[in-house]
Amino acid sequence: MALLSLFAKKALLSEEEQTLIVEAIRASEQKTSGEIRVYVERHCKFVDPLDRAVQVFQTLKMEATEYRNAVLVYIAVKDRQLAIFADEGIYKKAGTAFWNDAVATMLRHFNKNDYGKGIATVVNEVGNALQQHFPYDGQTDKNELPDDIVFGR
Repeated sequence: MALLSLFAKKALLSEEEQTLIVEAIRASEQKTSGEIRVYVERHCKFVDPLDRAVQVFQTLKMEATEYRNAVLVYIAVKDRQLAIFADEGIYKKAGTAFWNDAVATMLRHFNKNDYGKGIATVVNEVGNALQQHFPYDGQTDKNELPDDIVFGR
């Protein structure tokens, strides 16, 4: 996996952190029919990162999942913004408090410069919520979206 250099001399995510996140995505998706993507870019093109997350969600065609149960974890590093956007199938079932807590969890890790663990922890929490509401069915489930981290500009 290629490193994304977000700071002049320091990459945001090491190869080990990237591997940790991708493994968290894969492990989470093995328990659910839901899909999780992580998108990292330097700057947020909108004032509200949730608006940008919606745009990225649509660009990645995440609304095309069969049960509308995809979740995007969005991070704009230089602007220090983040958001979690969940499609309608899982958003309502998990509830607003869950999504607010997930963002707070990520922020706690980010405030300690522990980006990889923060993202992986949230991916695991989202995976548990997806498993509760959309459990894995070996007969019908398929991986509808790639599991890699998407790096924007």
